[in-house]
Amino acid sequence: MQPVHIKSITEYHHLAGLPKPEHPLITVINIGKLRRPGREGLFSWMFDFYAISLKKNFHVKMKYGQQPHDFDEGVLHFMSPGQVLTVEFEKGMNHNPSGWMILIHPDFLWNTPLAKTIKQYEFFNYSVNEALYLSDKEETMITAIAQNMEQEYHANIDRFSQQVIIAQLELLLTYSERFYQRQFITRKIASHQILSRLEDLISAYFNSGSLAKQGLPTVSYIAEKLNVSPGYLSGLLKSLTGQTTQQHLHHKLIELAKEKLSTTSLSVSEIAYELGFEHLASFSKLFKVKTNLSPLEFRAAFN
Repeated sequence: MQPVHIKSITEYHHLAGLPKPEHPLITVINIGKLRRPGREGLFSWMFDFYAISLKKNFHVKMKYGQQPHDFDEGVLHFMSPGQVLTVEFEKGMNHNPSGWMILIHPDFLWNTPLAKTIKQYEFFNYSVNEALYLSDKEETMITAIAQNMEQEYHANIDRFSQQVIIAQLELLLTYSERFYQRQFITRKIASHQILSRLEDLISAYFNSGSLAKQGLPTVSYIAEKLNVSPGYLSGLLKSLTGQTTQQHLHHKLIELAKEKLSTTSLSVSEIAYELGFEHLASFSKLFKVKTNLSPLEFRAAFN
């Protein structure tokens, strides 16, 4: 399905059946006032602006990128420009959604530090099944910030308005970052399930002979197989193991190299080839960085 490309906040207001926005570059929308499509089926949109939304009683099937998610209570969702959101409306679905949505056009951030730093918040790259689950207290706190932003542009616009709104937005993003890190800790069961699936995936890949044919799997490949985004996977691993996905893959590769060096008679060159290295020097360099020994020095310790 070709997504509807929505280029401006004013255009979004029109399509959603809302009055013209008070500010053309930023708006806070009451989700309960959005116009529901007059028919069932799939609808797909691509925005040219950032969207931060808290949706409640919004029981629809959604896809953010290619990942499905059923929205539930207290879920905070982030989108950046150019991402695709697909929603499936079914007959008999709940007609009383609530919550809010903040839309920010990149031009609003122009010539401010946040124009660059907003890209450092990894949750804007997350799939919606990695959305931020808020406690009641956290939800109240975030909602209060959204309301402050709305009140600011409702008031008479002056030369301080943009600065005040951006300060509120930065506060919201900082709290969201904190809550995401908390989520990695409190949702240990789900997190460790992903880690367990990661270990199984790596083992299967290594045992299949794919290393020699295709080399070490990319972080994107691993993330796609686990149905999470690369950023989320690295953040999760960092919180659980202290390593990024790439570092974790290298650790597993070196452990396999140690096993082959200590239990087989294969030459170092043959081992390097089986592990997907085109050049022996590259393998030897990585091995020494990780172990402080060359492959031959490591092998000699077992003889």
